[in-house]
Amino acid sequence: MPGGGAPREEVSRLLDLAWEALESEDLEAALQYGEQALALDPRDADAWYCMGECRMEGRDAGRALDAFRRAVLADPTHAEAWTSLGNLHLMRLEREEARRAFNRALREDAGNPEAWFGRALLRERRGDWDGADRDLARAARLDPETWPWPQPLTDADLEKAVEEAVRTLHPSLREYIANVAILVDEVPSDEVLSQYDPPIWPGELLGYFSGYSLMERSTDDPWSQLPSSIVLFRRNLQRFARDRETLVEELRITIYHEVGHFLGLDEEDLKERGLE
Repeated sequence: MPGGGAPREEVSRLLDLAWEALESEDLEAALQYGEQALALDPRDADAWYCMGECRMEGRDAGRALDAFRRAVLADPTHAEAWTSLGNLHLMRLEREEARRAFNRALREDAGNPEAWFGRALLRERRGDWDGADRDLARAARLDPETWPWPQPLTDADLEKAVEEAVRTLHPSLREYIANVAILVDEVPSDEVLSQYDPPIWPGELLGYFSGYSLMERSTDDPWSQLPSSIVLFRRNLQRFARDRETLVEELRITIYHEVGHFLGLDEEDLKERGLE
């Protein structure tokens, strides 16, 4: 029974409204409903879990971490909260904490595909490709729509798709791309991920610009004259590449974004210059 004698039905009603608001991208309303639910019962694990998801949507990693911890303290069997806690630790590059959280989530619910997927990403951080693929396969079997089995991408596949994506760019951007090497890594390194604040989920990053932008180059700094590159992350792209059309479009967006970094511009700057 919620604290203060409040009926459980009212807490559930408020949480339903919070999830609906979050689904509608009304973060402010979602937070208000979540806070009202916690005011009725500050020990409700579902309410803390909901607040954690709201904080994550608001890119407030610190308060999200606190909310998920409160959720699993209130209910140690809450597999979804353990999974979200694992995902957040993974974003923060806290590998051991992430491992414990994902394993606990799977101990509570072995049929949780998101926990299997999160554990696969964690294995990728260690270079355990076989272990990662086993966990990805489990996630795909449990929920093939949300966590489909990645489509393999060879170097030749990526090269052809990149060439096709580059052909769709504005001619002026294609001239600049000719001076930038396009490389492939399996997954983003901790060094790359650590440059993002707030943290970014390791499975989200498709590409990364490495080097100096044109605006940063100087004849007084020989290091700034070194070649720049765009690094694409194969295993993340595989997860988005449900078909070739999707792959080419994701590559076009990624390359467009990273060329903007090379030019010292963001997407809005590129659009203002008619370089969409």
